[in-house]
Amino acid sequence: MKNFIEEVTWRGMLHDVMPGTEEHLMEQMRVAYVGIDPTADSLHIGHLVGVMLLKHFQLSGHKPLALVGGATGMIGDPSGKSNERNLLDEATLQHNQDSIKAQLSRFLDFTSDAPNAAEMVNNYDWMKSFSFLDFIRDVGKHITVNYMMAKDSVKKRLNGEAADGMSFTEFTYQLVQGYDFLHLYKAKNCTLQMGGSDQWGNITTGTELVRRIEAGKAYALTCPLITKADGTKFGKSEGGNIWLDSDRTSPYKFYQYWLNTSDTDAEKYIKIFTFLSKEEIEKLIAQHYEAPHLRVLQKKLAEEITVMVHSREDLENAIKASGILFGQSTADDLKELDSKTFLDVFDGVPQADIALADLEDGIDIVTILNEKSGFMKSNGEARRSLNENAISVNREKVQEGFIVTKKDLINNQFVLLQKGKKNYFVLNFQ
Repeated sequence: MKNFIEEVTWRGMLHDVMPGTEEHLMEQMRVAYVGIDPTADSLHIGHLVGVMLLKHFQLSGHKPLALVGGATGMIGDPSGKSNERNLLDEATLQHNQDSIKAQLSRFLDFTSDAPNAAEMVNNYDWMKSFSFLDFIRDVGKHITVNYMMAKDSVKKRLNGEAADGMSFTEFTYQLVQGYDFLHLYKAKNCTLQMGGSDQWGNITTGTELVRRIEAGKAYALTCPLITKADGTKFGKSEGGNIWLDSDRTSPYKFYQYWLNTSDTDAEKYIKIFTFLSKEEIEKLIAQHYEAPHLRVLQKKLAEEITVMVHSREDLENAIKASGILFGQSTADDLKELDSKTFLDVFDGVPQADIALADLEDGIDIVTILNEKSGFMKSNGEARRSLNENAISVNREKVQEGFIVTKKDLINNQFVLLQKGKKNYFVLNFQ
């Protein structure tokens, strides 16, 4: 048995913990759960802290449960939210649950016969046949309205943060989440719930139900909500969430997100989002501050987390793609990129759509630079740039008289034009 509390404390992953939790966990193997919102068919990196908590819990010799909120996903959680969630149908929830389990399997051991193998549970399984009358009789009568009103998550909504106030549905959310804990306490001997610091009120409602209905002892633990040093929201980029699904966020963009973190954030994130030891991390931090320009911390963080979420091959491709904008890449390097990664690498670069049929007989480079793309303002500017040896097609210098043909296409679709070192233009042949 490893000391789980000690481990998450030095990693900066502990915000609040109920007294006695550490001693409780050191006595024997325990069961804990984290709730996961199933409103999408992929996790994003905002979910990763909870997932890492479950993994550290398993590595410490305990049994983790990942609870997919099939029932609570149909309601909406008031914690820190200004709007209710969209309600999902059962088929969509099932699809999302299957997709999420596949992603969690990269972190948690679900398949071994070890006593602490992870399990996935869905609160829809025990809530779907629970009638409203049964619920208010068996659960509601044990928690007072005064108790529920005292929760910060409820107070914020009632004090005017939301224009429409708070619906009864959302108000009862903490009872539903509290009942999850009670159910898992009875069915799985689960004695600990973990979550983000905004979940403290909901989690402690669960411990209160266990105490009042079962006369048992249950525990609560929360981790800090992850922030960025510059005040912008963690886990977001200009394109929205950073997802674990490679179809939603390519491994290249995923890798770039971590590579571009600030020194302050990288020092914090490498403790939270990797399984490197304390000694390894302290050594990396020392190395980083000896030569910050080498970005040792960011590179190691991006490497570890990209391999963990995707694969070693995806990491190598992301590194190769990263070198295309800034390194000495060749036409062959470009042609190894898949279309999605190519567009990610050159995101924001001006583009022009050209009919593929126009390439049948080839197109003269001057025509491409001006008339077909507008990259150059005139034929004269195009010729001058070509005579100055400033124009490249797919990273290779070209001269006046060069003809662009189908053999120049990257992924049968793209041609990359470049003037000098930093001016790029993408031709998209369709």
